[in-house]
Amino acid sequence: MTAAGRPLVTGSASTARRGLFAHRNFRLLLVGETVSKFGTSITSVLLPLTAVVTLDASPALVGLLTAAPWLPWLVVGLPAGAWVDRWPRRRVMHVCNLASAALFASVPAAWWLRVLTFGQLLLVAFLTGIASVFFSTAYSSCLPALVERSELLEGNTKLQGGEHLAQIAGPGAGGLLAQLLGTVPGLLLDSVSFLVSSWCLRRIRADEPRRSGERVRLREEMSTGLRFIGRDPLLRAVIAFGAAANLALAGYEATYIVFLVRSVGLGAGAVGLLGSCGAVGGVLGVLCARRIAGRWGTARGLVAAQLVSSVFGLLIPLTAPGPRLALFAIGSTVTMAGLVACNVITVSFRQSYCPEDLLGRVTSTALLINFSTVPLGAVAAGALNSAVGPRPTMWIVAGALVAAVLPLLAAPLRGLRDLPGVKSL
Repeated sequence: MTAAGRPLVTGSASTARRGLFAHRNFRLLLVGETVSKFGTSITSVLLPLTAVVTLDASPALVGLLTAAPWLPWLVVGLPAGAWVDRWPRRRVMHVCNLASAALFASVPAAWWLRVLTFGQLLLVAFLTGIASVFFSTAYSSCLPALVERSELLEGNTKLQGGEHLAQIAGPGAGGLLAQLLGTVPGLLLDSVSFLVSSWCLRRIRADEPRRSGERVRLREEMSTGLRFIGRDPLLRAVIAFGAAANLALAGYEATYIVFLVRSVGLGAGAVGLLGSCGAVGGVLGVLCARRIAGRWGTARGLVAAQLVSSVFGLLIPLTAPGPRLALFAIGSTVTMAGLVACNVITVSFRQSYCPEDLLGRVTSTALLINFSTVPLGAVAAGALNSAVGPRPTMWIVAGALVAAVLPLLAAPLRGLRDLPGVKSL
């Protein structure tokens, strides 16, 4: 257990040569989430392609569809943290998986019955977003209950490595499925992936910590997470960076498919292949995260990774047919590598820094702030796409990503080598 006020460690405390791969419970969590992320990455391509190709949706509607899964954070983000702190976390994750599986299966069913509408896509995206709020909050709070705090950086590195390996294959598989079967049937794979994730969660054998003490009103429990973050300048700076980065990244996600299809003139297969470049960058970011933290420190490494990688995002708007497609591949790969390395460091910091009995509430509050900018970025990008076109919008998005580093350049991170460890109340 890390002592209060100690820096966040950058190595694994596991005595086994295989590290956390030797832990059965962690392996089950890793396999379940990797499979689930593979299905989700297929859906990230197929759902907007369904809107664009099958339903002929406008860029503004595609932006709204991209924003829909994130809107629930604004509605249930705060109470979700308090509820997750009260409930068994793996049970919450299991129920959310089953609900998402049923919702995504409804889209191919409606398509086969010839009753699929854009409204249904929007509703499915919103409802699965609600499930994602509860799942993500429970998931972020689940890992510290399965491993030692000194193993959090290793655990997050492996989990995000599995996620981004799945995302390498997912977009390409989504584009291939769209060409072979059409854009809609592949959504069934996402439903199956949620069921696999639930099966793995059910097989984890570990006691979950129970909250002690008298249960207080929900409003008081929600405000605890807000007060904890409000009093802590380090958490505020890291969360502000996450919110700014997500604003730009949401604009990118809402724009790049429209940009590649309508400005560059690519087909679904090529879009899926180029979409995988970001996932390749994610794997590189995971592989580099611990090395960056070890060489430069968690605080300095966080700033350096974002500052250097975001500049490469300025290559993306220069993409054109032919050899200049490489600009998109390089820009998205390096940019995502930096963002993922930053995410490994910040998630490990939050899990190690916050008290166990507040982790769900602090996590949900942090994710609420981080994700509240996602629908704003997606809707704004959709409106910009309609007003000025995809290429100018991509320039604005790339500039916003460079500017996201500003909260990290301000106090209190300035001058720190390492982010601190567990914070005592």
